[in-house]
Formats: sequence, structure tokens, C-alpha cells
Amino acid sequence: MASELQTTQSNVNLAVLIDADNIPSRQIKEMMQEIAKYGNPTIKRIYGDWTSPYLGKWKRLLLENAITPIQQYGYTVGKNATDSAMIIDAMDILYSGKVTGFCIVSSDSDFTRLATRLREAGMQVIGIGEKKTPNPFIVSCDKFIYLEILGGDEEDDETAGPKTQKKSTKKRAPDKITAKEEKLIISTIEDLAEEDGWAFLGDVGSLLLKKQPNFDPRNYGFQKLTPLMNSIAKIEIDKRDSGRRKLIYVKIKDKPQPKSRKR
Repeated sequence: MASELQTTQSNVNLAVLIDADNIPSRQIKEMMQEIAKYGNPTIKRIYGDWTSPYLGKWKRLLLENAITPIQQYGYTVGKNATDSAMIIDAMDILYSGKVTGFCIVSSDSDFTRLATRLREAGMQVIGIGEKKTPNPFIVSCDKFIYLEILGGDEEDDETAGPKTQKKSTKKRAPDKITAKEEKLIISTIEDLAEEDGWAFLGDVGSLLLKKQPNFDPRNYGFQKLTPLMNSIAKIEIDKRDSGRRKLIYVKIKDKPQPKSRKR
């Protein structure tokens, strides 16, 4: 999917902050590979009570992926000290000026205000979490990626933390494109279309993310935006040569004119 977020620039530094209480361990490899598409994860921290047996599976994976564990004791039953520690660290990192973006890995809506504040400061914010993630947190990010589309090892749920136990994140069947999504795509093409009706697909992908941060072709079983567009009967695709690569344009197919009745 063409996106203004994706870049290969080596100077785009990201701080990756992971809520171990809300994220299962089995997809960490795929998750870090996904994050690398958007920048260089120079700071990688994960927060939780590492004295808890629920987080035991994480320990080996942290070494393999060079992620720094941050110990946070649960001082009071029912209170999430992990969230507070992540928020405090995020603000410290923000004012350090060492990064240009953040990746918040959690399915917890408590990070909604944090994501909003980071974006207000000019930071790029990518969210990663399960499909159960509340919408306020999703829309507070520039882009939100569901763990379910990343795949990963199909291990038992006993490897997850207490908040994710019995909640499987095995790769699920893709969603079907509903009339709502189709309407969103068509209206976005119309927003960007030139006088001849054609719109550059890269611009369409970027605007779709702005309108709906969790929009991703992989949610619907497509690796790229082009085949997703090709699956919608109302959309026409045109591939144009431009030097070493092809530029892809899309437009809404003209509605057939009704045949006039003979008198």
C-alpha cells in the first residue's frame, strides 16, 4: 500500500513502547519486521511486572530482539502502573529530541491521550494492537496495525500475559469488504480525482489512512492496495509507464446510460 508513512530514510528514528500486559509474545518477530518499514527503531522498551510468571515467555524473545525490559510493580490491585510508566517515559523521550516518531504497542484505550499529545508535538504515531482495541485509540494514531494480520507462531495462550490469556491472536480469516468500506474508498477517489476522473493510487492510499488509520489491504486478504482496488467492480485501474516504474491510477467506472425506449 502506498503510504506517506512508509519510508526507507535511515534518519527516521522511532521509539517502540510495548505494553506487555496487553500484547501476546508470539508475534514479536513479525511485529518488529513491520515496524522496520516505517523507520529505525532506535529505542525499544517493554513494560510489565517481570516477577510475574505470565511474562516468562517474553524473556527469551527480548534478548533476540534487543528490547529493554522495564520493571513496573503492580502496587495496587486494579490499578495499571504499566500504563503510567509508559506515558512518563514517552514524554521524556519526546523532550529528548532523539526520535521523530513513536510506535505504541497495546490494545488499551488508556493510551489515547498519549497518542494525541505526541501527534500534537509533530510526532508520527503508529499503533499496533489486537482487533479488540477501542476505536478512540485507533483514530488517535496516524496508522493502526492489527496484530492478527501479521501472522506468527500459533502457540498456546498460556504464553500471553494475564490480560491476553485465553485471547488468541492466531491469523484469522480476512474481513470482507462491506458497503461501508467500499463507500469510503469510492469517496476518497472522488476527492482526489482530476477532471478526467483519474486519481493517483498513492495519494488515495495516504488519504484513506488519514480518514481511517486502521485501513489496511491485509485486513481484507490483500497484500497491496492495487489488488484490493481490482476486486471492487466499480473501480477501474490504469497502469502508466514512468521511467523505471509504473504509476497506478484509479477512477470510478462510468455508469451505463439507460437505453431510450423506442416509440
